[in-house]
Amino acid sequence: MSLNYKEIDLVLSELKLEGSKLQKVLQPSYDSLVLEFYGPGGLKDVFIGLGAGSCRIHGISSLPAKNERPLRFMECLRSHLKGATLLSIRQLGRERIVLMDFSLSGGRSYRLYLRLWSGAANIILADENSTIIDAMYRKPTRGEISGMPCKIEESLGGAEKSSSAEKAGDLDKFQVRDFEGGDSFSEKIAAYYSAKGGTLSRESLLEKVEERYRQQLIFHDERIGEIEALIAEASQGARLRQIGDILMAGSFIPKQGGQSGKDASRFVEAQDFYTGRTVSIQIDPVLDHIGNATTYYEKARKADSGLEELTRERERLVSSREALSAWRGHLLAQSDPFVIAKALERGGTVREKPKKPYPCLWIERNGWTILVGRSAKENDELLRRHTRGMDLWLHVRDYSGSYVFVKARRDKTVPLEILLDAGTLAVYYSKARKNAEANVYYTQVKYLRRIKGETKGLVSPSMEKNLFIRLDEKKLREILSASSGGNQ
Repeated sequence: MSLNYKEIDLVLSELKLEGSKLQKVLQPSYDSLVLEFYGPGGLKDVFIGLGAGSCRIHGISSLPAKNERPLRFMECLRSHLKGATLLSIRQLGRERIVLMDFSLSGGRSYRLYLRLWSGAANIILADENSTIIDAMYRKPTRGEISGMPCKIEESLGGAEKSSSAEKAGDLDKFQVRDFEGGDSFSEKIAAYYSAKGGTLSRESLLEKVEERYRQQLIFHDERIGEIEALIAEASQGARLRQIGDILMAGSFIPKQGGQSGKDASRFVEAQDFYTGRTVSIQIDPVLDHIGNATTYYEKARKADSGLEELTRERERLVSSREALSAWRGHLLAQSDPFVIAKALERGGTVREKPKKPYPCLWIERNGWTILVGRSAKENDELLRRHTRGMDLWLHVRDYSGSYVFVKARRDKTVPLEILLDAGTLAVYYSKARKNAEANVYYTQVKYLRRIKGETKGLVSPSMEKNLFIRLDEKKLREILSASSGGNQ
């Protein structure tokens, strides 16, 4: 329940703040502010709330608890307005915008605008030249950020004022509502929100918590389902190894029937000494039994390697889902709306996709950044926008593959360990991967020359040096586990 314009006028008339000095500024939550004045009427604390559906201004009998950390806008008001005299406080027409004029010794003056519009509320501090110093909610699209001209009063003189005039009849229907508790209307409003206002704000935030939780839970469950399906496929490593053993024994014959033409020679029947049954096995007719067995052993090795990665990924997702449930439980038990709002702010939204610093796979290793361009487009993008002359470029010799870059660091030489890691990635993301070893040449980006009219990103290096790399499964997994972004 937000206050209407008549109720705001009544509250301001009851507070009688003109001529008072601003003693304290507190920001008890992300959407509220408390100003403490001392004047002819004694000490008065004024609460300003900007919560959706609960925009209001009224007096309070005691100060709320302080936040654990001082907030930006609170510190701004303290530095500019503490000790200032409130010359006047009034509502601008029927617009639910309160203007507070402050004066400081030395002739400085400030204006504080309180826009009590549900869904578009804000508090803006402007100097005597109507330049915004800061706003409680920074809104660039509205021009409500530091250094911009404050156009609140100017906007009221245009379309918004005309609209208000057209609806004057509707505005006249608003009346001062009757609430229980307290003698003055300001005290009644304070009593009402003391009993219900905090709960309303908290409930609104908890709805967002539940929505975030549901969306994240759906994402985790879907991804875990996908990973488990891939794990089921990758679990065939043991069987592939058995087939390799059967082929290695060499006791098989071409399968008869069911196949014709070229396909007839692509299947053989063999005795499966693991199960005692006859099995049909697909082979490459160009290879002998040893070559075909080796092919199945390689498939088994890749399946085992992929299974380990997938298992770790599933464990990470399950752990993340458990952390998500703990996050939800913690916030549901939280009574302070400010803590809930901050947790939501840190969490972002499920639909938001954070901007990636690089359009590729990148890995952080001991303070060094390694970039891997896995396509001609990524290679070209890295060369154009994400690398500098002193960065190191690596590429496997005699095979097509990725460009790998090591970002240079001031006054640092690339260590041999990082160079070997980058070389390992260059081999792994190239056609030389199946050989498990290759020569890699490397040089600085400044020694690369673009080849015009050729494939995008194609370069000719100079001043290059050679590095021989033999792939190591354990080392490769260790490098890839440090991936900061991009799909492996």
